[in-house]
Amino acid sequence: MEQHNHTTVTEFVLLGFPNVGDIQVWLFALLLLAYLFTIFGNLLIFLVIRLDSALHTPMYHFVSVLSFLELWYTATTIPKMLANLLSETKTISFVGCLLQTYFFHSLGASECYLLTAMAYDRYLAICRPLHYPAIMTPTLCAKMAASCWTCGFLCPISEVILVSKLPFCGYNEIQHIFCDFPPLLSLACKDTSTNVLVDFTINTFIIIITFLFIMASYGRIIGAVLKIKTASGQKKAFSTCASHLIVVLIFFGSIIFMYVRLKKSYSLTLDRTFAVVYSVLTPLVNPIIYSLRNKEIMKAIKTTILRQGTLASTIHP
Repeated sequence: MEQHNHTTVTEFVLLGFPNVGDIQVWLFALLLLAYLFTIFGNLLIFLVIRLDSALHTPMYHFVSVLSFLELWYTATTIPKMLANLLSETKTISFVGCLLQTYFFHSLGASECYLLTAMAYDRYLAICRPLHYPAIMTPTLCAKMAASCWTCGFLCPISEVILVSKLPFCGYNEIQHIFCDFPPLLSLACKDTSTNVLVDFTINTFIIIITFLFIMASYGRIIGAVLKIKTASGQKKAFSTCASHLIVVLIFFGSIIFMYVRLKKSYSLTLDRTFAVVYSVLTPLVNPIIYSLRNKEIMKAIKTTILRQGTLASTIHP
């Protein structure tokens, strides 16, 4: 029997943002502010939509689910990034690394499916307005949201199992800002071509299929909007969809570069840059683009604040 002599790796070192030097404190402060805004913005939107009955529509149902998802999506990576910026050791256990990778990809896949559901909702609302109320019922909305979460959490299981069976021989420094499949595969001391192929296949199916479906939906939407004869009607329809499309392009553009490839890495610097885009920037701008620029959301926020203020003054005169 062939013997494999290697040191079993029990923890990894996350190098994070190397060579930041004197700006490390500023980077920590900037990342902390971004994280706090992301948490506050998404939590506010989620609570306002749930509390205001006027926003209990399919579109805002999906927006609230997206905001809830973003709370957990950022929680899987940013707190550890912040801790590593202040820590000298920057370590994460082997199991912890696999769990971070699993939850990050599960939530990322769920977001792909959820953005697809949101595009389909906008397509029905604009292209089939007469049938929209009958098709997009509360029951269907709940089933679609549940399916997005379920499919998302099932997708990375095979990838995580394959990585967990790889031998890691001594060298344990992850050249990335968080645990992820590509940097983990580069540390394995055996051929990982099977892992790369499985990752490429799964990622291509999830990312490309959902992206093409979203683009097809928005293509139909744009075609329908251009047929609207009044300028005000066109403006209202475009304002609803343009912001959604911006988020889609930023998010999918960065993850397509990172995950739909047969190479483990193109450039460590580029990998870190794009990782910041889809793990920090996209969740940060989602509350702004999807909701805080929305007049109905802003009105609901003001109404909720005034209502709570009135209630507080009643209880404590």
